[in-house]
Amino acid sequence: MSSFPARPAALSALLLAGTVTLSSCAAFSDAGAAGDGSSDGTVTVAAAFYPLEYVASRVAGDRAVVEGLTSPGQEAHDAELSIQQTGTLAEADLTVFLDGFQPTVDAAVEQGTGGAVLEVGETVGLRELGEDHSDEEGGHSEDEAHSDEEAGHSEDDGHDHAAGDLDPHFWLDPMKMADLADAVAEELSAVDAEGAEEYAANAADLRAELEQLDADYTSGLASCERDLVVVNHDAFGYLTKYGLELEAIAGLSPDSEPTAADVARLQDLIEDEGVTTVFSETLVSPETAETLARDAGVEADVLDPIEGLTDTTADEDYLSLMRANLEALRAANGC
Repeated sequence: MSSFPARPAALSALLLAGTVTLSSCAAFSDAGAAGDGSSDGTVTVAAAFYPLEYVASRVAGDRAVVEGLTSPGQEAHDAELSIQQTGTLAEADLTVFLDGFQPTVDAAVEQGTGGAVLEVGETVGLRELGEDHSDEEGGHSEDEAHSDEEAGHSEDDGHDHAAGDLDPHFWLDPMKMADLADAVAEELSAVDAEGAEEYAANAADLRAELEQLDADYTSGLASCERDLVVVNHDAFGYLTKYGLELEAIAGLSPDSEPTAADVARLQDLIEDEGVTTVFSETLVSPETAETLARDAGVEADVLDPIEGLTDTTADEDYLSLMRANLEALRAANGC
C-alpha cells in the first residue's frame, strides 16, 4: 500500500471498520457473489470519495448506479463506513478507491468486495511530495524556485510527511482525472460489455471538458505578477504544473499544526514576495490560515481542495469548483 499519513481519529475508525466489515460481508456475501451489483441486475459502482464519485458518475451516465462512500461535508481522510456503506462495497460490481488515503476504506477493500477493484493511484501515477513539475511544463526554472532551506519545510520540521511520500491529491490535475475516466470506462466495459460504447463515449466527452479546463489553467496563470501561493496544507501540489509555487502552513494532513518557526518564516516570505492572500480551505478550520493572514497584514481567502462537497457547494461540481479556484488564484496573484 501507499503510505499517506494516518491520523489518530482515522486509526480508531480503521479498527471499527474492520469489525463492521467482517460482520457485514457475511450478510452481503450471497448478494455479491453473482457480481451483478444488485438483485435487479443493475450495474453498481462504489466510489470512495467525491472526485472519484464525480468521474465514475460521468462515465456511468444513466447505465450504472454510483454510490459514494464519503458523505457530503465529511472530511475525506476521516471517512468511516456505516454498515450500509460496507454493504455497498460488498455488492458493488466495481469499487474505485485510492490506496492509503482512507484507512477505513482500505480495510474494507482488503476484506473483500463484490466485484472488480480499481486502485486509482497506480492508474493515474501520483507525484512525490515536493516534486515540482513547473520546469517541465514551461513554468519557472529551478534557479527561480525557492530552495527547501529558504522556502520549503525541511525533513526535520516536525510535519507529517517525509521525502518519498506520495501526494494523493491528483484530482487537482485535470488530465489525471481524464486518465481516470478512461480507466473507469474500461473497467465498466469489462463488467457490462453491452454498455462499452456508451462508457467510452462518456469518458471521451469528459476528457474533452477536462482538456479545456487544463488549457484554461495554463493560459489563465501564464502571466501573473506573482507565482507564490500560501495555502493551509499541502493539498495543491499538482498545481505546480501551471508555474505556481506552493507554500503550505501545515503538512500533508490538514490538522497538522505549524511550529512558531514555520509561522515566522512564512510571515517573512509573505512580506519578501509580496504575497497578497493566504488561503484556507473547505471542510477544515480556517483559523490558522486566517491568523497568519491577519498577522501578516494580507487578505484571507478560500481554495477548495475538492475532496468533498459541503452545504455551501452542494450545487457545484468538480468543474465549477476548479474554475472558482482558478479565479481565486488569478485574483491573488495578479494574473
